[in-house]
Amino acid sequence: MNQSPLSSSDHLSPESERSCCILMHLLGLSGLIFSVTCVHIIAPLILWLFKRSSSSLVDRTGKEVLNFQISWTIYLFVSGALCFVLIGWFIFPFVTLAWLLLIIRAAMKASNGELYSYPLTIRFLN
Repeated sequence: MNQSPLSSSDHLSPESERSCCILMHLLGLSGLIFSVTCVHIIAPLILWLFKRSSSSLVDRTGKEVLNFQISWTIYLFVSGALCFVLIGWFIFPFVTLAWLLLIIRAAMKASNGELYSYPLTIRFLN
């Protein structure tokens, strides 16, 4: 049986698989509500840990989301620190807007059953 790598599910229905992937991307937006804590990393991590063995797409999406959230947390921290030397006041809004737009784009791709690869992301998990 020759399955597409994006539709291979071991235990989840295609609808559940897609919903789980969308949710993982959108859980990153929890950083807008709980910005002091690392909820935008912890929430997708918890979902990924529970569902990664159910589907290879969910496993790959979870790794991609975690890599993205960790990378962009570093970028936001650095651009925030650069505010002390004034250049950060110009960089921080663009980094924040890019973070938000990339999450929305990834969730839209996931709603179509596609695996989205975030740009400018450091690969901590492979």
